[in-house]
Amino acid sequence: MIKINPKGQKAWVNFSFMPEHKSDEVVLSADFNGWEKEPMKSKKDGSFYIRKYLPVGESYEFRYLVDNQQWENEPNTRLVNNSFGSQNSLLEL
Repeated sequence: MIKINPKGQKAWVNFSFMPEHKSDEVVLSADFNGWEKEPMKSKKDGSFYIRKYLPVGESYEFRYLVDNQQWENEPNTRLVNNSFGSQNSLLEL
């Protein structure tokens, strides 16, 4: 789930993801971070989260990588095709 809190020209974006199965690690990879794998923090309920401060008026592609094995998309966003023959989640601020 994504929660957006606008603050002028930028917004705090909270990314929260619950894997289907118990997982040890989830990372966020996106065009706004050069597709680097940023580890998300885990919660007791098994979900993972990270908070980013991003410029508004932009669109961002991203995905979650679960246990360094399975790419997952955010269920509540539009999907766009990527160059690897799959799809990325699209965040529109």
